[in-house]
Amino acid sequence: PEKEKAWMPVDLYIGGAEHAVLHLLYARFWHKVLYDRGHVTTIEPFQRLVNQGMILGEMEFSVYQDSGKDWVGIDKVSRDDEGRYRQEDGTEVLLVKLNEEQVTKKGDTFVLADDESIRVDARSFKMSKSRGNVINPDEIVENYGADSLRLYEMFMGPLTATKPWAMSGVNGVKGFLDRVWRMIVNDRAETLELNEMVSKLEADADALKILHKTIKAVTRDTENLDFNTAIARMMEFVNYFTKQQERPRSVMQSFVLLLAPYAPHLAEELWELLGAEGTLAYEPWPEFDESLLVESTIEIPIQIKGKVKSRISVAADISKDDLQEAARNDEKMQELLAGSEVVKVIVVPGRLVNFVTK
Repeated sequence: PEKEKAWMPVDLYIGGAEHAVLHLLYARFWHKVLYDRGHVTTIEPFQRLVNQGMILGEMEFSVYQDSGKDWVGIDKVSRDDEGRYRQEDGTEVLLVKLNEEQVTKKGDTFVLADDESIRVDARSFKMSKSRGNVINPDEIVENYGADSLRLYEMFMGPLTATKPWAMSGVNGVKGFLDRVWRMIVNDRAETLELNEMVSKLEADADALKILHKTIKAVTRDTENLDFNTAIARMMEFVNYFTKQQERPRSVMQSFVLLLAPYAPHLAEELWELLGAEGTLAYEPWPEFDESLLVESTIEIPIQIKGKVKSRISVAADISKDDLQEAARNDEKMQELLAGSEVVKVIVVPGRLVNFVTK
């Protein structure tokens, strides 16, 4: 009983849908046998089941060419009974593979970069040696680092979706990790040291709001297995603090803890550089303070006859009368309302002020 309490039920089972009729069914069957015999106390062995999506090979592009080497879009061609590709007039054309640089996206379709009237076929296939589209993870780790591979796989899209591999995406994720490094580390110094903008100063209200907003979002997304959106939230954090001249060390440390499950090698190194003791693997997950997420000021649009003419920043808890007075005192609105008769003022606290004139 003690061992069952410690190990069962399994919190999360992640496996491909193709295992549902083999391993998953087998595991559930024997667990139910044990339950019927009184050896376990739970009816099901797994509390949560997630089927991860498949990662396909890189996108493959193709189009057709006629005998004169002119391009023919895929919407102008069909395949006959003998497997040949023909235009509507019966002229035979050849299938030609394209490089990614020759293609651009237009709306929901892909077209030739040099002639956007020519539609291109774009699709991904299951990785296989026979097709020659297998991605070797060892090569990715060697060229981009293990964190880049790990982070890209989580950033590709929803965990349960089927997604095509794209080296451009790996490059993008590597660029993000480089920005994280430069946000905290002085990459121009000959020795490994902190960026001069990382300080021991107390974090101000704006910095704390961004941090706790990020903690809340990353925590929620991670618990929901929405890893791609969690990474997007961290990118927003880096975008903000990269522009700041002061980067409180305490804020940077909390961010590194959020990054740790996603890029553990980089996070561990940054954690040590920030002066923390011990490995971050044993550090508690950051907690957000809801009170720090409240907006102290908000932007209110001011309208004349329903059309926005100006905007003002006011306290979030401003009263209805004070909001109307602030709108009237706005310099631009005073100019626009001069000579007009205001017959009605519609004030929606927290939303808008609308002057109706004649």
